[in-house]
Amino acid sequence: MDTPFHLAFPVKDIESTRTFFGDLLGCEIGRSTDKWIDFNFFGHQLSAHVKPGELAQANTNEVDGKNVPVRHFGAILEWNQWHELADKLTEYGIEFVIEPYIRFKGEVGEQATMFFLDPSGNALEFKSFKDTSQIFAT
Repeated sequence: MDTPFHLAFPVKDIESTRTFFGDLLGCEIGRSTDKWIDFNFFGHQLSAHVKPGELAQANTNEVDGKNVPVRHFGAILEWNQWHELADKLTEYGIEFVIEPYIRFKGEVGEQATMFFLDPSGNALEFKSFKDTSQIFAT
C-alpha cells in the first residue's frame, strides 16, 4: 500500500460535511468534535475544520478545454469504482463543475475525470485510469 496522506481543509459546518463525505461518498468517520471531523478518504485521512472565513472560490486554469478549479483535492479510483461513483452522484443530483468524461482520450495520460463541490464549496476531483501506468506518464 502507498503511504497515506493527511489533508486538513476548511468547511462551513460539521453536519453538511458529515452527510456529504460520510453518507454520499461513503467515507468512514473517525474522531470528531463540534469544530472538526476526520474521514477515511479512500485510505487517506481528511480533517475538515470549521473555518468559514477561510473558504474561497478557487480560480481556474484551462485543461483539455475545461475550466479546472486550481485548488482541489480528490482520489484516483479503480475504473469501475469511478463509474459507480459518477452514476451515484448523477442520481443524487450533484451539480458538476466538470461533468464525468474521458480526458486526453487516445493520448498519454488518458483518464476518466469529474469535478464537483462539497457543501462548503471545496472543489473535488475524482479520476481513474484504465492503465494505471499512465498516472504519471508524460
